[in-house]
Amino acid sequence: MTTLTTRDFHGWPTSQVLSNGDAELIVTADVGPRILSYTLNGGPNVMKLFENQLGLTGGDGFRAYGGHRLWHAPENIDRTYTPDNGLLAVTPVPNGVRLTMAADALAGIEKQMEITLASSGATATVVHRLVNRTLWPVELAPWSLTQVCQGGLAIVPLPPYAPHGPERLLPTNTFTLWSYTNFADPRWRIGARYIALRQDPTGFGAQKFGLRIADGWAAYAFQEHLFVKRFVWNPTATYPDHGVNYETYTDPDMLELESLGPLATLAPGATVTHTEHWGLFAGVPEPRTDDDIDRDILPRVLSVPPVTD
Repeated sequence: MTTLTTRDFHGWPTSQVLSNGDAELIVTADVGPRILSYTLNGGPNVMKLFENQLGLTGGDGFRAYGGHRLWHAPENIDRTYTPDNGLLAVTPVPNGVRLTMAADALAGIEKQMEITLASSGATATVVHRLVNRTLWPVELAPWSLTQVCQGGLAIVPLPPYAPHGPERLLPTNTFTLWSYTNFADPRWRIGARYIALRQDPTGFGAQKFGLRIADGWAAYAFQEHLFVKRFVWNPTATYPDHGVNYETYTDPDMLELESLGPLATLAPGATVTHTEHWGLFAGVPEPRTDDDIDRDILPRVLSVPPVTD
């Protein structure tokens, strides 16, 4: 059975705790919303937390805080980095909680995050909602970013390989690069079936890439554990950032697993929704090859329910 309680978490006194005896999720209601902890009983927290920002509230500047957050794309230095440093509305829902951040003064977009935890096991669902509270239409895409702990390995699938031939003359996927993407960096590992990107506290600078992932999953291997997030790809929709539904960013502090929804033009008062399903597993060795991923990672990924909406 999933329970919902309130407790102080690193100086945020109204943090909401979801627990079912097997796993625990903690989301603060003092700022954000941010999911700050996702653990198996006695296991490590997959989330990165910025220690110098723990317990802070208020102020006019954006703080990352750590954990899982909700933005809207495409990224813009003014609209994207609006502060979310105030108290949230808390609404209990079956097996979970919904947190609502009032529309910010600059962008006018209300943010909601509804988190539920299965009655047993570690399967969680995170429903993200953006509501246009302005008086004019706004084009945006929901953007779900999970800041994970240091030292692990992000893993994403490449599209299926097929040999060159007369029926395969056109491109089949989109790979998006940023000005600071550098494949000579040793944090990258590009295989035949998967891409892996290391979070390295001693690494130099930032790396980022985007990919159209029709299979709708990404994973993070850390400390003999595996975090999985699943999301959807709509082949008839238009996505931001040259048409990708997934991105990974890393720097020496953390790594982000980022899924994106399609671009939508929201009329005043309209809502767009983006859903992720999460899984967390123990006893998973870090993969070194594509065959390791096929054997140790993929079965666990496929045990997490796919997102269909």
